[in-house]
Amino acid sequence: MRKGIGLVASLTLVLGVVVGAQAADVKLILATGGTAGTYYPFGGAMAKIWNSKIPGMNVTAQTTGASAENIRLINRKEAELALVQSDILDFAYQGKETFKEKITSVSAIAVLYPEIIQIVVRAESPIKSFADLKGMKVGVGAPGSGTEANFRQLLDVYGMKKEDVKGQFLSFAESADQFKDKHIDAFIVTAGIPNSAIMDISTQHSIRLLNLPPDIISKLTQKYPFLSPAKVPANTYKGQTEDVNTVAVNAVLVASNELKEDVVYSLTKALFENQAELASAHAKGKELSLETAVKGVSIPFHPGAVKYYKEKGLMK
Repeated sequence: MRKGIGLVASLTLVLGVVVGAQAADVKLILATGGTAGTYYPFGGAMAKIWNSKIPGMNVTAQTTGASAENIRLINRKEAELALVQSDILDFAYQGKETFKEKITSVSAIAVLYPEIIQIVVRAESPIKSFADLKGMKVGVGAPGSGTEANFRQLLDVYGMKKEDVKGQFLSFAESADQFKDKHIDAFIVTAGIPNSAIMDISTQHSIRLLNLPPDIISKLTQKYPFLSPAKVPANTYKGQTEDVNTVAVNAVLVASNELKEDVVYSLTKALFENQAELASAHAKGKELSLETAVKGVSIPFHPGAVKYYKEKGLMK
């Protein structure tokens, strides 16, 4: 009889372990961006680390229309994680710009890297400044994207109206194709550098990036505090022989408030403890740093991330 009880107890223990393991499995969707941007491959690199370093973790990087859509996907519970520009995050939380209502169902995990506003024209183009884009066909990013918002911020500080520019609402890949075929005169990309769409074009066509003058940079950063001065270093792209002065926002990893604290803690910990592996998988991983992880974000951090940062002395 005791043997039977022992056998039942052993089976229960084994089954308990199996059931426990299944219960621990976590399946998450990470909303990223278009295939020609930085979010999608970088998100894929992060997902690979999480899936290989956290037992039971299954994160899938999903291509999307980027920042604004990503926030809405989390709000609709169609994604649990997302990559978002810091300015769009601020707009959503405050219920400004394209967000008619405040979206407070998301919280921050980490600042990942700066996203630089890059304005691309042909090398032989007469366009020398943003003001010269008047009357031109310009790829301004996908509708509701962070790039489109940055385009409108530039219009604002230059005292230009939306109607002054023939804005084409295109993804980075679409802008690149339209530019190659000379259907547009310029396009704007807000992304980490080097950007694959711009790199692709620069191998086939001579291009230039427009400089933003110091007074414009000053106006932008004063009016829009989530923007900061930035440079595209010389030789980032083929034929680019000098530094280009511009501004940048931050790429931020965010999560649904509904994600459990221990899950987000594990994601945050794995991300920073495997930074070297992330850097070898994607160039932007080199810019991930605990020093900048909690700077430049206007919304609250997820309790799971806060727990990790407190352990590291970054939060009290």
